[in-house]
Amino acid sequence: MHYELRRSRRRTIGFVIDDRGLRVTAPRWVPLADIERALQEKSRWIVRKLVEWRAHEARRERVTVRWEHGASLRFLGTTLTLALDADARGVSREGERLVVGLAPLAGAEQLKDRVQGWLQARAREVFAERIPLFAQRLGLEPSRWSLSSARTRWGSCTPDGAIRLNWRLVHFPLEIIDYVIAHELAHLRELNHGPRFWSTVGELFPDFERARAWLREFPDDMPVG
Repeated sequence: MHYELRRSRRRTIGFVIDDRGLRVTAPRWVPLADIERALQEKSRWIVRKLVEWRAHEARRERVTVRWEHGASLRFLGTTLTLALDADARGVSREGERLVVGLAPLAGAEQLKDRVQGWLQARAREVFAERIPLFAQRLGLEPSRWSLSSARTRWGSCTPDGAIRLNWRLVHFPLEIIDYVIAHELAHLRELNHGPRFWSTVGELFPDFERARAWLREFPDDMPVG
């Protein structure tokens, strides 16, 4: 197993696993034999984390959008193909294509801005349709709701009943969006994650455990959209 060794003033041997692989940080006075022994002792943990990180990177690669003509984009669980057309106006879905009114050689940032604007508008439409359905089941309505662009949270609920939903959820199947909405609305009754909270989520969305497991396999830092 290849690893990068860094010497430092720290008192113990540390291990870091990321996209660059395994890095070991050790005190300057610790001999290499002790470092190798520590690696052997932690070998199961290291291998497991390396496998998890590689799976994470594979998922990231599958969902990362290439902002160019002919690239794929996930929308409500389906795959659309980006089609740049200088004669088109705005952004519109035509079957399995997302037609963008830009020249095929338009810059990636310009294309990204156009498509993300369209996605955010669609997210607002979907949320506006789904929130009232679950609020009616719950018998409570949020004081207000808005879109979020957070990179680490799919949704949130404040003590005053305000709901925020990540617009990037629009990439996912509708049942995943419904789960997140049910989750956040359940906080209107229980502002915690205790048993009564999950019981409320189950009332609103009975298949929540499967949806929750699916979302947990999709790391929050995925650069979708």
